[in-house]
Amino acid sequence: MSAIPRPALALGLAGLLPFLFGVATLLSPALAEITLRLIGPRFLGPFVLINYGMVILCFMSGVLWGFAARGAAEHRWQGYALSVVPALWAFFFVGGGAVFALNALIAGFLGLLLIDGHFARTGLAPGWWMKLRLLLTAGVVACLALGLALG
Repeated sequence: MSAIPRPALALGLAGLLPFLFGVATLLSPALAEITLRLIGPRFLGPFVLINYGMVILCFMSGVLWGFAARGAAEHRWQGYALSVVPALWAFFFVGGGAVFALNALIAGFLGLLLIDGHFARTGLAPGWWMKLRLLLTAGVVACLALGLALG
C-alpha cells in the first residue's frame, strides 16, 4: 500500500469540515445561535450532516464511475452498476426525519467502503485508496453517529 498523496489527504480531510461543523453546532449552543443568525438553519446540526452527507455519497458515485471506466470492457458494466449505488442509496433512503436519515447515511457510507474495497481489490483504485477511505469513512461515520447521539 503506497502513501496517500498529500493533496488527496489534505482535500479529503478538508471534506470532513462540514461534518465536524455540524457536530460542533450540536455541542455549542452559542455556535448554533451565531450560525442560525448569520447563515441560516440549514447549516445547523442534523441538517448540515444530512445534506452534506447526501452530497458526498453522490460525489463518491462519480469517483467510483471513474474507477469503473478503467475496467476491462467486458466487466465494465459491473463497475458502473456499483458506482451508482451510493447516489441511489442517498436518493431512496435518506429522508423520513433526522434519525432515519442519519442511520441511512451511516449505512450508506459503510456500504460505500465495501464498494471502495471492491475497486481496490480489482486494481482499479490507486494503491493508497483504502487507507484514505478508511480514515475518511471513520471520520464521517463518527460525526453522523454523534449527530444521532446529540440531536
